Amino acid sequence: MLSQKKARITRMKIKKLISKRKINKRIRTIARQINRDYAGQELLLVCILKGGVFYACELAKHINVPVEIDFMKVSSYGRGTTSKGSIDIEQDLSTSIENKNVLIVEDIIDTGITLSSLVPILKEHGPASVSITTLLDKPSRRKENVDVDYVGFTIDDYFVVGFGLDYDQKYRELDYVGVVEK
Repeated sequence: MLSQKKARITRMKIKKLISKRKINKRIRTIARQINRDYAGQELLLVCILKGGVFYACELAKHINVPVEIDFMKVSSYGRGTTSKGSIDIEQDLSTSIENKNVLIVEDIIDTGITLSSLVPILKEHGPASVSITTLLDKPSRRKENVDVDYVGFTIDDYFVVGFGLDYDQKYRELDYVGVVEK
């Protein structure tokens, strides 16, 4: 099994961009800020699947205010590789967000189309607040303005994999973020 995993990784050249150590250090820093911002309150992490689950789980480990986690699967790409400009909610929340502090957890924000559409939809359900955290931010690709409250790393316009990010559903398991080299 291990040799199959190594063979799969070596088929595509991946250059390490952000190490496991740097990711973990930055997540702890973000969690400390969240702990200060939500001191004495409860927080609902809304993890955007699939890529956001790695970041959400690691982040939750370091948050010391009461936390709930729920999941959504949202897409602005459909079956293509170019955003269609609107979103599809493929999996909705299983709990009410009314009067709750909601923190949307994303793996990466590039065009901003998904979140610029999702935030107003969530606000219609009466949360106390809605904020956003992302592990990676790619502002050079932004088409829609999105206010991101907690950013792990700002990166250039690279195609990245690892720590939840995938290429054709592969490479999510890497414990670092790497750039796919052509």
